[in-house]
This record gives sequence, structure tokens and C-alpha cells, in this order.
Amino acid sequence: MSRRTIAALCGVIAVLVLTSLSAAAQSTGAASTPWGDPDLQGVWDYRTVTPLQRPEAQADKAFLTEEEAASIERDNLDRNQRLLTRGPQRTASDDQVDRREDGTPGFYNNFWLDRGTTAVGTRRTSLIVDPPDGRLPQLTAEAQRRADSPEASRIAATRRGVLPAQSWTDLDAGDRCIQHAKAGPPISVGGYNNNVQIFQTPGAVALLNEQNHDVRVIPLDGRPHVGSQIRQWMGDSRGHWEGETLVVETINFNGKHDQIGRPLLSTGENLSLIERFTRTDPETLVYEFTVSDPTIWVSPWTAELPMKRNPDLIFEFACHEGNYGLYNIMAGSRTEELAAAAAR
Repeated sequence: MSRRTIAALCGVIAVLVLTSLSAAAQSTGAASTPWGDPDLQGVWDYRTVTPLQRPEAQADKAFLTEEEAASIERDNLDRNQRLLTRGPQRTASDDQVDRREDGTPGFYNNFWLDRGTTAVGTRRTSLIVDPPDGRLPQLTAEAQRRADSPEASRIAATRRGVLPAQSWTDLDAGDRCIQHAKAGPPISVGGYNNNVQIFQTPGAVALLNEQNHDVRVIPLDGRPHVGSQIRQWMGDSRGHWEGETLVVETINFNGKHDQIGRPLLSTGENLSLIERFTRTDPETLVYEFTVSDPTIWVSPWTAELPMKRNPDLIFEFACHEGNYGLYNIMAGSRTEELAAAAAR
């Protein structure tokens, strides 16, 4: 066989191999960065009406049927249209947002919300996939005691607007525009701003959450975690690749902001988090996270949240900068107390 023939055969083989690899990448969504890591970059939308926990009415139902999922979407679309076209109504101070029994608006009109209208693509009845019942694990005895305490009940009533706030400490970090539980970690679904943008470099991954414009930079170079004496709002994250999956371990939270599933008066300083990001096709990124805190729950729990590619940009998020909102909340609470005292 001549050298020319051998060269031609090698060229054909190379083309076939590259074509095969390209097809495999397209079929799995495992496109690569120029330096060879799986490409997770872009804006990812994780809106869904699927709840964190499986509703008690669906205790034995892990998945919806196609008809049930379609019905949920129709109901949400119909609700949005009904609330958009109804007549004006007087608002009230309350923690509910267009979900009260009498149909009156809460502190926001439904127009401003963007919680999505569909269930997750798997049609699960909960985002929690473990425990198998789709519910948060049982609280430890001490965590349950704190959750049932009069102080927890008072703070919960304050955050619902039922009682005036005694102190800024009664209000969570979201009320104070410092950090929102839905921005995480772990990332969770909320009423709006359900987007995250991922950036990659050879030695790090950065996650920009639309909510509160927080950026988490995750080193991938194998450096150890900082000592537990340095605790942060979003914890201390370190990442590595397991095949096509980005695995992120986060510890050393400062426990000062509410996190998804965590009861009141539980600090979360002992919380550890494992997150997994896997691109399963060009338009889908599966986000899975496992939460562990033996001071709160008797066992770890895991949730799965599929994200869809969003071709649009993330715009600036604004809160009540300078904490003017907090000042007004406290001023309103003092006014309510004076009015109640005068009525006695």
C-alpha cells in the first residue's frame, strides 16, 4: 500500500472519528470548552411550578401523568390571564402574592411574578428525589424544639406581616436585601428571577444568580477549603469534574441567611452541600443538590431541578438599596405599636 493511500485512509478515519465524537457530543449535550472541559456556559432558566416537597395529597404518587401535567399548565395560564384582566382591588399588607382565598392581591400583583407555568420535564410531583417520599427528612429533636418555640412563631408572624417587627433581626436577609434563599446555594425556585448564568475558565467556574446579583466563584484547581474560622454568606465552594458532571462541594456557611428547607432559628453553620451540574442535551442542564446538616435533619436530602437554556440576557437586579425598605418596615412597626397602645 502506497504512502498516499495510507495517508488518504488516515484522513478518512480521522474524519469519521471527529464526526462520531461531534455527533456524540450533540446527542448528550457534552460540548467542550477550548481547553477540554464540558461546556456549561450560558443563561439557564429554572422556573417551575413543581414544589420542593411532594404535596400530602399526592403521598403515594411520585410522577404526574401527561394529562395531569398538561392540566397544571392550563390552570396556571388561565389563572395568570384571569389575574391580568380583573378589575383594580385594594391591596393589603400580607405575605401572600395573589393567592388569597378572596382573590385580593397581596403586596405584589401577579403581573410582576414569573414563577413559570409548567411542571418539571420528568413530571415528578416534587423536586426532592430523596427521601423517596419526596418530603424533607424529619427534624432532629433540638431543631424541632426550636421550630415549635414561641420565638419561632413570633418571628414567623412578623415575616407574614401579622405582628410588628421588634428588631431588624426578626427580618431575614432577603427582607434586608443582603441575600435571598432562592439564590442559594443551593439554588431554588421562587416568584421571579429564576435564572443563573454560568461562566467558565480553565481554573474556575463562576455562577451569577439573577436574584440579588450574587456571584459565586468556584476554584477547580484542587486547592483546599479555607479554615472553618472563615465563614461566608454563600459558603466556601470547591469544584471538580466527574466525567461530564461538575461537582461542587460547599461548606463553612455563616448561617446568617435563610436557605431552602431550613426551619427558623436553625443557623445552618454545620450545613454542607454537594451540587452536580450535568448538561444532558444542548438545551438542558440538570442541577442536583444534596443537603446535609445533622443538627437540623436526621438524614441528608437530595433535590433535582432541570434547567432550560435561556437565549436572553440576565438584566440587573435591584432591591431597596441602602436598606431604605428596612427603615420603612421598622418605622411602620413602631407606628402600629403606637396605634395599638392608643386604642387601649
